[in-house]
Amino acid sequence: QTKLLLFPLSSSCSASFHSSGQTQIVSEQAIQREETMLQCIFLLSDSGEVMLEKQLTGNRVDRSICVWFWDQLLSHGDSFKQQPVIASPTHYLFQVVREGITFLACTQVEMPPLMAIEFLCRVADVLSDYLEGLNEDVIKDNFIIVYELLDEMMDNGHPLTTEPNILREMIAPPNIVSKMLSVVTGNSSNVSETLPGATSSCVPWRTTDIKYANNEVYVDLVEEMDAIITRDGILVKCEVFGEVQVNSHITGVPDLALSFVNPSVLDDVRFHPCVRYRPWESYQILSFVPPDGQFKLMSYRVRKLKSIPLYVKPQITSDGGSSRISVMVGIRNDPGKAIDSISVQFQLPSCVSSTDLTANHGVVNVLSNKTCIWSIDRIPKDRAPLLSGTLLLENGLDRLHVFPTFQVGFRVQGVALSGLQIDKLELKVIPNRLYKGFRALTRGGQYEVRS
Repeated sequence: QTKLLLFPLSSSCSASFHSSGQTQIVSEQAIQREETMLQCIFLLSDSGEVMLEKQLTGNRVDRSICVWFWDQLLSHGDSFKQQPVIASPTHYLFQVVREGITFLACTQVEMPPLMAIEFLCRVADVLSDYLEGLNEDVIKDNFIIVYELLDEMMDNGHPLTTEPNILREMIAPPNIVSKMLSVVTGNSSNVSETLPGATSSCVPWRTTDIKYANNEVYVDLVEEMDAIITRDGILVKCEVFGEVQVNSHITGVPDLALSFVNPSVLDDVRFHPCVRYRPWESYQILSFVPPDGQFKLMSYRVRKLKSIPLYVKPQITSDGGSSRISVMVGIRNDPGKAIDSISVQFQLPSCVSSTDLTANHGVVNVLSNKTCIWSIDRIPKDRAPLLSGTLLLENGLDRLHVFPTFQVGFRVQGVALSGLQIDKLELKVIPNRLYKGFRALTRGGQYEVRS
């Protein structure tokens, strides 16, 4: 039986073709280069400084690529920042931005772009989990741990170990005690001397020989609602991005099955590697062996929703060098639970020189960059929150020509506004007694009201 191997062509491959149909000859060096994935990862600050550089293969990438990238970013602005894949004169670049930090990966060969972007997202998630947040100072203070994590997460340009629970067994998270010991002993390494048992297991995301006195599993539906509403209150767009988050502490190797009442509402589902795809494809049941601890089981999107919890009614009139503004907020569709953490934020036009804004409920703050934040928290029962005041325009301007867009934030505990409902969670082999719990939370995402 003959096996045919096909290799992608590149301009530098040494290949020869013969009219008789002989096998294509590809040099060993070209094969190695085509098998190579990511070559380097840079972490850039919001000012363009290279905070960290990790070379992943023997083909070193010069830092001049970061200079080219930052020059392009400054010349093209936000449109360039929103491009996840960029072709430079010498490399393919992949970028992911988190909390003002740019994760930039480079390669010289064609590769699946979603793999590179997903890996950068995993790196950002793991660092945020380890360092309890992402910012320039935290990364610089813990750069040794960042290097150690990148060493374990990628091997010669290929993703290796990306599961946070396994990484925590291999590399100890930073804390005050470990920092003091490293100063006293002079040993700055946080890497364990032994590999976790899960690295050689058929379930690589779960450690072996786990035992608990109380077996517990909790499932949270966490959703963010994005909406666009016109100044007349017409709903242009409304959809929900959600996650199924699980916190599992169960003895042994449990086999769980999670089902929903209405799985047909879900779009663009995305699973943790522990999920078996066949049961979902056939019966819309999530069958999985969970990692130990907290993890994201699934993410999803629900489109074309027709109801929103809040309304925002802005009115702006301008004449004679000043503008009068009033914004009213209220409940449009009662979700059945209290809506709290309500806030309205908008950017004042650059032509506004001074403001005089007050509210009958909540606190109004105008920042130095002309951002107005109205913190309402909960809507009182006796009156609708109202913000009103005057905007004084610059000299020579009679009226406003640019009107602000209002960003609305809120939180609803105990309700998934997408309508998704959990049916049941089953465990095939029950260890003694199992405690289960379900919660839901909806937050405001890109919830915009135009004026």
